[in-house]
Amino acid sequence: MSRGGRERPDSRPLHLQLPAILIVMGGGALGTLCRYLLNTAIPTPDGWPLPTLIINLGGAFALGLLLEALARRGPDVGARRTLRLLAGTGFLGAFTTYSTLALDANLLLAADRIADAVAFMLVSAIGGLVTGAAGVWVAAARRAAVGPENAAGAETDLK
Repeated sequence: MSRGGRERPDSRPLHLQLPAILIVMGGGALGTLCRYLLNTAIPTPDGWPLPTLIINLGGAFALGLLLEALARRGPDVGARRTLRLLAGTGFLGAFTTYSTLALDANLLLAADRIADAVAFMLVSAIGGLVTGAAGVWVAAARRAAVGPENAAGAETDLK
């Protein structure tokens, strides 16, 4: 604690630190905008929620890629933490849209398209796991391909 009985900002949990909150909010604003633009650009064939599926699967892949790449570069501090908060929690958290997944599934169910709703939910859930794992795998494979001789240089890029 500092003078006056107040905690130092760096001693509080990250989710209570204003700079971290603002970083997440900035990333979230951009992620929401990108989701909206993609959602309006991708067609919905026969009312099937293809935009939601593509956005969520792409976001799961990107999150797996990002988190694995950051984890392999070192501890969650400094620029790595800022990037994780901005791109992972903020941008990808707002870009992916599981509330819209639930709404789209509900709309399919309300239209008596039960098979479509079940298929949509299964493809979304299983596909999210698979594409997230694929992102992790790609980041790990890329890191292995860089090799230890270039690893130090790559680590300093994010410090």
